[in-house]
Amino acid sequence: MATEDTEELLLPRSRAANERLHAMIPGGAHTYAKGDDQYPEDLAPVISHGHGAHVWDVDGNRYVEYGSGLRSVSLGHAHPRVVEAVRRQLDRGSNFVRPSVVEVEAAERFLATVPTAEMVKFAKNGSDATTAAVRLARAATGRRRVALCADHPFFSVDDWFIGTTPMSAGIPAETGELTVTFPYGDLAATEELLTRYENEIACLILEPATHTEPPPGYLAGLRALADRHGCVLVFDEMITGFRWSEAGAQGLYGVVPDLSTFGKALGNGFAVSALAGRRDLMERGGLRHSGDRVFLLSTTHGAETHSLAAATAVQTTYTEEGVTARLHALGERLAAGVREAAAGMGVADHLVVRGRASNLVFATLDENLRPSQEYRTLFLRRLLMGGVLAPSFVVSSALDDADIDHTVDVVAQACAVYRKALDAGDPTPWLSGRPVKPVFRRLA
Repeated sequence: MATEDTEELLLPRSRAANERLHAMIPGGAHTYAKGDDQYPEDLAPVISHGHGAHVWDVDGNRYVEYGSGLRSVSLGHAHPRVVEAVRRQLDRGSNFVRPSVVEVEAAERFLATVPTAEMVKFAKNGSDATTAAVRLARAATGRRRVALCADHPFFSVDDWFIGTTPMSAGIPAETGELTVTFPYGDLAATEELLTRYENEIACLILEPATHTEPPPGYLAGLRALADRHGCVLVFDEMITGFRWSEAGAQGLYGVVPDLSTFGKALGNGFAVSALAGRRDLMERGGLRHSGDRVFLLSTTHGAETHSLAAATAVQTTYTEEGVTARLHALGERLAAGVREAAAGMGVADHLVVRGRASNLVFATLDENLRPSQEYRTLFLRRLLMGGVLAPSFVVSSALDDADIDHTVDVVAQACAVYRKALDAGDPTPWLSGRPVKPVFRRLA
């Protein structure tokens, strides 16, 4: 781990591994958000292993890690209850020509955890689940258009969403034209959209909560709008699932969507996602109805026994150990410490921590209080040098008070450099290379 006095963190093995990754894998990673362009130049560690709230890179450096597995590892790496559940299944076979009894147990556990849903179908990633929800909504309503929340960054790798982003190369323009957007928190604008495209919009899809709490009555108002205009309400609970409550944001706020999608924390790093919802909708993808069949979800590996066992263990752990409450307590302690450190160094207006305590992110603002990739680079660089790997401040339950205290100390050191750059009016001397880049951009 780099110390407070270290002026440079050298990662020769990680740099070599990154070169090998780029030579064989487009983008050098299997998720764009994990790309080395998201980190300061030559400071993108390649991970060797992790345990609890810590990871080690191939150069031997240890880091306190946040946002683990893009928010998927909420219990910490190699959690014993999850690992044991997976290990038991590995000795019994992972995939068969007919459903395993594990699928029954996993579905029962899920529907007990998310009682607002009546049926569930499992898959391996969030994109498949959200796209299945969109397909189901189109089939049920006979409508073509999809309305998604413009304020939420990601819904799917599939054309209906990616066609709306700056990375739309390879997607026919007419596909993107079938997707329209509405702003979060603005019922009047959403109603205007539904009226403008009367009887054309199959569904409203959004994250029910994000970095801000939903305005009072907002989710209930969306529910009423969807009912009035005959469209399907879909909650993307990939992030809010478990972090807001065991049953997601719908469980916390008491508004029931027609369909919802879960993933990330559901498997604590194992590949599993879920589409859940009303029986009359979900059954359109089944065998016990008289209408046209919907090709809902059909994946060779969607019900691998070890991943479903992991999901079952995660849900049991959350409910028995009060994990969501612990995530909130850890996040509150971290947010308070970071804000105090930023204020102490005179950068409280420039390093802004926001979001629900269990799902904290940070914004880096320049001299004019505008979002800045350059200042983000400076901040990330100083965190890495202090042994903190934090593209966000999203906590896992494996963190302890010592981890939080160390993180706050490193943040304070980073904020001291941040203040120097603000006073100089130019962060460039502290970057040591190109700035980090946004994921969604037209050119590499």
